[in-house]
Amino acid sequence: MKILKGLFIAVLALVVVFVVVGLLILPASVHVERSAIVEASPAEVYPLIASLERFNEWSPWADLDPAAVYDFTGPAAGVGARMTWRSDKPEVGAGSQEVIAATENREVTVRLAFEGQGEALAGWTLRPRGEGTLATWSFDMPLGMNPVMRWMGLMIDGPIGADYERGLARLKNVAEQEAAEARAVEAAAQAGTGDAEAANGSTGQPPQQ
Repeated sequence: MKILKGLFIAVLALVVVFVVVGLLILPASVHVERSAIVEASPAEVYPLIASLERFNEWSPWADLDPAAVYDFTGPAAGVGARMTWRSDKPEVGAGSQEVIAATENREVTVRLAFEGQGEALAGWTLRPRGEGTLATWSFDMPLGMNPVMRWMGLMIDGPIGADYERGLARLKNVAEQEAAEARAVEAAAQAGTGDAEAANGSTGQPPQQ
């Protein structure tokens, strides 16, 4: 009986420590943030993050379930744009995201709702860096007064951060490819204009009065 009583007291002490530390010491929210330099201007990157219809072009989760169902409502981009998803795979699950704030070429804030798991905010900031952009993707989630959630919050940065790094790498590839294509088209148009002007100038005709 003494052994059982000792074990009971030890377990109870651990539970008390777990709860007290969780509620009084551990953070009440989670913040995850990752950044990358994209060799494209903020104006060229912004459409990729302001339009949820383009999200899966660079999303780190898009390949997890090609059979996932997506629905889009509201405007094509900017505040009010909303996407819902549903998947039979637990690592994808179901939920929604909606753009709740947007400053063109600078910032986007998205409200995330995970079915059965609460809500969070995802944020984007775009800042010029030379001829490119410093793109920062953040995640913020309140943990409330649940000590279990607060302990779990200590482990969130790793997996979400890794996903964000993959997403930023994909975003970088898409944005830089589109920027390069746009510049090639512009260069070709300018070259064509220059050739036409040169041809007109070589006719020997005097300028018209």
